[in-house]
Amino acid sequence: MNEMIAKLDPERLRQTLLYDPQSPLLFNTGLFLVLFIGFMAVYQLLRNRPVLKMIATIAFSLYFYYKSSAGYCLILIGICLSDYLLGNFIGRARSRAWRRAGVAFGVVADVALLVYFKYFNLLASTLAAATSTHFDALDIILPAGISFFTFRSISYLVDIYRGDMEPERNLLHYTFCMTFFPPLLAGPVVRARDLLPQIKANPVATTAMTGEGLFLIMTGLIKKVIIADYISGNFVDRVFDNPALYSGFENVMGCIGFTVQLYCDFSGYSDMAIGLALLMGYRFKANFNAPFKAQNPGEFWHRWHISLSTWLRDYLYIPMGGSRRGKGRTYLNNMLTMLIGGLWHGAGWMYLLWGAYHGTLLAVHKAFRGRWRVPEVLRGTTLLRAVNISVTFSLVVIGFAIFRAPSLETLGAMAGQIAGDMHWAVAPQFVQGYLLIVLAIMAGLAMHWAPGRWSGSVTRTYAAMPLMAQSLLLAVVLFLVIQVRSSDLVPFIYLQY
Repeated sequence: MNEMIAKLDPERLRQTLLYDPQSPLLFNTGLFLVLFIGFMAVYQLLRNRPVLKMIATIAFSLYFYYKSSAGYCLILIGICLSDYLLGNFIGRARSRAWRRAGVAFGVVADVALLVYFKYFNLLASTLAAATSTHFDALDIILPAGISFFTFRSISYLVDIYRGDMEPERNLLHYTFCMTFFPPLLAGPVVRARDLLPQIKANPVATTAMTGEGLFLIMTGLIKKVIIADYISGNFVDRVFDNPALYSGFENVMGCIGFTVQLYCDFSGYSDMAIGLALLMGYRFKANFNAPFKAQNPGEFWHRWHISLSTWLRDYLYIPMGGSRRGKGRTYLNNMLTMLIGGLWHGAGWMYLLWGAYHGTLLAVHKAFRGRWRVPEVLRGTTLLRAVNISVTFSLVVIGFAIFRAPSLETLGAMAGQIAGDMHWAVAPQFVQGYLLIVLAIMAGLAMHWAPGRWSGSVTRTYAAMPLMAQSLLLAVVLFLVIQVRSSDLVPFIYLQY
């Protein structure tokens, strides 16, 4: 009884609801579950009053963002207002020069925000090192999700400038679009031209959408908490923290483990974001499409983080000339796009190296694609497909080792262990000693490799189940998540981007 009274203590409740940098409001927390249920009750009550429903959603979204970034909420609101005004200015300007000036101002302002918050210390320290001067890094706190909502802002203004969409005249509609909480912190990168028409339609979730949404939330929780967090805390982090303590085989498994961890963590977040939006009647495009089934580097980027890769294609690669200006320019455009994509992930040379690595893979693949002919006997065979997938997956794992390694020294230590201390004989002992890790990796790969028709069939089956059965299965998944999750909150990896 005393414990229940303590939990209901007003001061403790107040502290829980206020911003706490150590306890952001994430989809995989109990507080979010409680608040979201309360919000959905209000959302349903207001279903026939669209203006009030939008205001309630905006208020919840801003509170959701406040719990992650406190006062930086004002930056998000500022971008909403500036986009609204700039978008209408660009749409009404009769002179192409004024339209170009408007979109240039908006894009430069968004990029300036990213440069200051994400790259200022890196650029300043690099300049100081080059000029042999001293620089004390500023204590700059990165606003959560700034990369995602600034990209959404840029695409909105550029789409208006290109004539691909009309500027939004209703400030409430645009504020809803920019602050909508499911994709706010870690994507997908939802474009205004895809979301605004749905907002204007005042959608209502169907029974099928609700079932699909709940199923995606469950699969997202399983991927994140039961697989990704377990692999990370019990194996991957230890290997990358000190690779020299582990054999080459264990280092290889650590790299594979991180690849599966990152996929489950990020696709799990995307699943939950898409699922939450479905519960409210909104549908986003898929952000992952079985990326490890890719047979070449280009196909991988058509399947991995699709909303970002298509954004980079539409707003960077194609405007730079794409593949229309000869092979040399195509390779350069690929490299520049991937370098910018690497830097988008953070202010670190390892991210830049990762981008350069993938830019090189894309260029090499395009260079040899037309020159090397597959023997006729192998074309279209399962063997060729298996070889292509295996090679591509291996290259992707190497890339993610670069992505995860904190420094070149760590990467070099891992490569040294793999090259000089492989010890394949430890594989049976590894499986025995890390049985749960192996099972978690296999579970993550199994969820990934399941045929699309299977997952679609399971989703439809769940959506067709009686409400009581759906609720019972959801309760079982939540119970498992609570039992498995670590005592410390494990943020989603892409929250830092």
